[in-house]
Amino acid sequence: MVKKWKVTFPAPTGPETRWAYVYLPESYFEEPEKRYPVLYMFDGHNLFSDEEASYGKSWGLKDYMDQTGTELIIAAVECNHHPDFGRLKEYAPFDYDDPVAGPITGCGKVTMDWYVKKFKREIDRRYRTLPDRRHTFVSGSSMGGLMTLYAITEYNQYFSGGAALSPSLWTNPEIIEEMIRSSWLKPNTRLYMDYGSVEMKNHHGMVRLFQRVTSLFIMKRVFLTSRIVPYGDHTEACWEKQVPYFMSTLLYEDED
Repeated sequence: MVKKWKVTFPAPTGPETRWAYVYLPESYFEEPEKRYPVLYMFDGHNLFSDEEASYGKSWGLKDYMDQTGTELIIAAVECNHHPDFGRLKEYAPFDYDDPVAGPITGCGKVTMDWYVKKFKREIDRRYRTLPDRRHTFVSGSSMGGLMTLYAITEYNQYFSGGAALSPSLWTNPEIIEEMIRSSWLKPNTRLYMDYGSVEMKNHHGMVRLFQRVTSLFIMKRVFLTSRIVPYGDHTEACWEKQVPYFMSTLLYEDED
């Protein structure tokens, strides 16, 4: 079941009302004492329903979760739809120059502070979650994928795992690499990271950049699953196909 309600989000232009979404597995209603891990995601409007998705195609997450019986809560908030490139600002952890939008002032810290201090607390209050770090994950694509890398490195005390699909590494490679290099990551941090073979061609030097970033995470002893998706492009239809891969990384059972 997917529920939705209105939340107040700290947009760059001031507080703004947005839709929040939560997916609850079928067993949630059958086992009233059971608690569940939580996956926090970005671009919530694109996750569950084609009717609400920006380009008419969602990730189909509700169907996948129901069909597989995956026992996980998914919580997300819709993105900024303003024509002033608000989404880029909210999902940028740092300033950068966008080839279309021009200079972008990064508000990613404000976004992540809201996620961990407001949204997570609300989800833990409303639902039977396992609120500890071990059972809390984060995921997104494109700029949301970049935010996932930011969350894993700078908010590692909250998230034990992340899935960054087609992350926007091109925005500021030097800062991203330094962010990873200078981070202190807790043991057992796990990360899924991919890039489509087709979209690799969209940005000069992306193959080498992807290699450097994944190598830095390996050096940090992150349990990393990295993939070049065959014929993968920058679309929800492609990201939908990667759901089984990143779910297996996030939910892989520890030996202890």
